[in-house]
Amino acid sequence: MQSRGVSPEIRTKKIFKILKINKLASVKNPELKTIRDNKALWNLPKTRRLGYRNLHKINRYSLYLRSDLVLRLKSKPNNKISKIPLVKKMIKNKSFCSIIVGEGQDILFEKYAKDFKKNQPQTIMSITKMFVNLFVGELVKNKSINLNKKVSYYLPKIGSGYAGAKIQDVLNMNIINSYTEDYTKAYSSSFLHEPVGGWRLPKNLKNNLSQEEYLNSIKKIKNKSLINSSEYAFYKSANTDVVGLIVEKVSGRTLRDWVLSAVEAAGFEEGLYIASDRYGMPWMSGGGCLIARDFLRMGLLFARKGLGVGNRKVGSSSYFDKTIKNLGPKYMELSKNKYLYYSNSTMVSGNMIGHSGYGGQFLATNFKTGKVAAFFSVLETKSATKESYKVDMINMLINLVNN
Repeated sequence: MQSRGVSPEIRTKKIFKILKINKLASVKNPELKTIRDNKALWNLPKTRRLGYRNLHKINRYSLYLRSDLVLRLKSKPNNKISKIPLVKKMIKNKSFCSIIVGEGQDILFEKYAKDFKKNQPQTIMSITKMFVNLFVGELVKNKSINLNKKVSYYLPKIGSGYAGAKIQDVLNMNIINSYTEDYTKAYSSSFLHEPVGGWRLPKNLKNNLSQEEYLNSIKKIKNKSLINSSEYAFYKSANTDVVGLIVEKVSGRTLRDWVLSAVEAAGFEEGLYIASDRYGMPWMSGGGCLIARDFLRMGLLFARKGLGVGNRKVGSSSYFDKTIKNLGPKYMELSKNKYLYYSNSTMVSGNMIGHSGYGGQFLATNFKTGKVAAFFSVLETKSATKESYKVDMINMLINLVNN
């Protein structure tokens, strides 16, 4: 029924006119917009400690995966660990959050900062890359992938920054292209990569690239080969995401399904929070968040060479052996004539296999001793890095798992 002779068309026009005049007020999400130094609020020095433990909630896009079975852990303290000088030094550092050491299903040592709780998730950053070693190992074991093939063989749409590179070299951080990862430089590619995984907003809110679209846009350096002729690795997080994309294409399984298989083998108690792109692809180069005990469980899965709870199996024992023996380039010097090497999406030194995480994280595993040590901390320097601190942290954890 029409009221007082006013047609529906006129009423609609009046409504549109009102809405046009009174636009809904909005602001960019304060946790995700770029504040300064080309960083979002959570990654600025004064707020980074809080940001790291809340990144699983700050992410624009993420997945949360839990295991049906939980690996039981029991406390069996080794009182000698707390007396080790380097352990004492690292625990007293203001950056310290937690350390946990284990073997089999025993917790040998566990310590938390006053402001850090046992059930507190924290980002593991680039340690997420280690999962890719499990996935590639399975594909190699099943002869589903040839790591000496060029990336373009499996990804025909990939950009010139990866097309001509061997997959093995990509796994070993052993290529050169236009993607940069220098944490002291605010406009390195690794920071510009962040909007893809939802760690901050893009300049243009309509520019929501998928991980695949972003990776396809990476170019080679003009008039330069992709071959790394130096003895040191060129660390690029995008490498791991390219390999993740290959895993998905070759296997016909989603990366989400691959990650879930690792979560269910590890027997996480809380679960894995992992960032993704806008369309649900897990961010394998650095999107994971775990509580400390699940961080230990992740390492224990590697210590068992992929043998999981419920007789589940991920990865490949022979591929783990190759990772330890067939080392890639040097990643960093730990002491005179002692180096950390990059190999198959992991970092290796002697019998230790592990990985570091941006801002003060490290996971160390030793296949021979079966020991694991996991360390959470948050560096509040401008770049979230400090080489001397990193050297102490890694040497401490290597010694803990080797002895």
